[in-house]
Amino acid sequence: VVAGLLGGAAQAQIAPSEQELLGYRGLMAAAAQGDTGSISQLAGNAEQREQRDGNGRTALIVATFRKQHGAIKALLAAGASTAALDQQKYDAVTVAAVADDPQTLKILLDGGASAKLITSVYDGTALIAAAHLGHEEVVRLLIAAGAPLDHANNLGWTALMESIVLGHQATLRYLMQAGANPDIADRQGVSPLAHARQRGYAAMVDILTKAGAR
Repeated sequence: VVAGLLGGAAQAQIAPSEQELLGYRGLMAAAAQGDTGSISQLAGNAEQREQRDGNGRTALIVATFRKQHGAIKALLAAGASTAALDQQKYDAVTVAAVADDPQTLKILLDGGASAKLITSVYDGTALIAAAHLGHEEVVRLLIAAGAPLDHANNLGWTALMESIVLGHQATLRYLMQAGANPDIADRQGVSPLAHARQRGYAAMVDILTKAGAR
């Protein structure tokens, strides 16, 4: 049940539908199609640059869902907001993180997007979502970009706890190496080490105990 609840945070993203894509005009259409020439012409207008579709997506978020790297770079160069959230409270960084798309994520981070935003209806972060899904390279990129290691979402779970509960040993190791706190318990007071022991994850228990986890 816990894993199912946690999974909702990653599964709640809604990419533009085919109907929405067909209905886009102007900058939204250019972002979806990767038309960098049109983006350069249209994105100079701040109001148009930050316009929203029916689900609250900006052109940058649409381009991120569509993995349109040229469009993302053009929008960033034009000053598109990297902090905009859609109706599900996801920013472009978290969209790329959930998609296990390190290339797009790196473009966003190199272009000034933050790995520190609180996103989703669970008040999580891109790092928590990536740790939940076991996206190893994404986790590494987010850690390097200064993602908050010990943030707990409104379910009471950190990225480290997600890694353990979902059985992602590599992401646990990256988080521990980065200095994540291994002693932040869940709302029932169960520690990460106790969760690892309950699940029989011997390698994780070893990682945690060597770090002095209680």
